[in-house]
Amino acid sequence: MSLSNLKSNRGSSIDKLVQAAEAVSSKAETKSYGDDRFWKPTRDKAGNGYAVIRFLPPKEGEDLPWARYWDHGFQGPTGMWYIENSLTSIGQDDPVSEANTLLWNSGRDEDKATARERKRRLHYVSNILVVSDPSNPENEGKVFLYKFGKKIFDKIMDVMQPQFQDEDPVNPYDFWEGADFKIKIRKVEGWVNYDKSEFGNQSALFNSDEEKLEEVYAKVHSLADFTKAENYKTYAELKAKFNKVLGVDAGPVAEAPVVAQTLAEPTYTEAPAGAAPTAEAEDDTLSYFAKLAQES
Repeated sequence: MSLSNLKSNRGSSIDKLVQAAEAVSSKAETKSYGDDRFWKPTRDKAGNGYAVIRFLPPKEGEDLPWARYWDHGFQGPTGMWYIENSLTSIGQDDPVSEANTLLWNSGRDEDKATARERKRRLHYVSNILVVSDPSNPENEGKVFLYKFGKKIFDKIMDVMQPQFQDEDPVNPYDFWEGADFKIKIRKVEGWVNYDKSEFGNQSALFNSDEEKLEEVYAKVHSLADFTKAENYKTYAELKAKFNKVLGVDAGPVAEAPVVAQTLAEPTYTEAPAGAAPTAEAEDDTLSYFAKLAQES
């Protein structure tokens, strides 16, 4: 899709995005560790951070401006870490989700606690333009991939589906009628908190300067890799890694069927003592171990 086609077809964008989000809610990432395509907001010693970004439309030929996937990140009794993308992201059975289902359905509190520790973590990836990055001004004006969790995605959905009659829907991914997103990070009860993050006023990026828009649009990354089956480990590979982390010798592992059955793995809402961590906070906790987990 050229920039001119993108501009002329943007009228129905919000409805399409809302329908797509609702569809996946009702029912790949390649690891960002060390990947210079990804941008991440910087926090100071107190845990606070601020930046301004602009969400960008999808690359030509791709329908959605975000990719969605799940992963698991936990430490087993062996001391090894399991940090892997979940096959449920691409509609296939996943060994950890299957194990969590069995644990949750056992009715034992200790099993439910284990399932919570090994729960799926939801992530989204979008293209962004960094408008302001006070801690790293060299990033300003550049296009990156940005990984974020449900908290920020909910804010995107809130502006596309406003709750009050005096609010007009806004497609934050639109060049001409979108809005900058102000990332405001605080440390609340020990956890990273994005609650104060918000969209600014609706405005055209670069005042609709098409030469600058073309330059930005040419740098948008494809999101297709995040949902390609070939970029995910097989069921057998993940099962073997899972068993290794648990210290279980399960013998040969058969491949799972490609078509996934509906798993009963729950969405966990219980909070630990203090406050519930966000997906963004959990990413920070596990980032140090990601490379070690891949090598183990």
